[in-house]
Amino acid sequence: MSPLAASALTTLAESGGGRHASLSPFATGFGALGALLFLLWIVTRFNRD
Repeated sequence: MSPLAASALTTLAESGGGRHASLSPFATGFGALGALLFLLWIVTRFNRD
C-alpha cells in the first residue's frame, strides 16, 4: 500500500467515517434474530423424512 493511501485511510478512520446516524443495536440484533429464526423455520419445513 502506498504511503498516500495509508495516510488517506488513517485520516478517514480517525474522523469517524460517515455522517449518518448509527443503527440501533437492539433493532439490528432483533432483526438478525428474526432472520435466523425464519431461516430455521424454512430449513425444518424441508427436513421431513
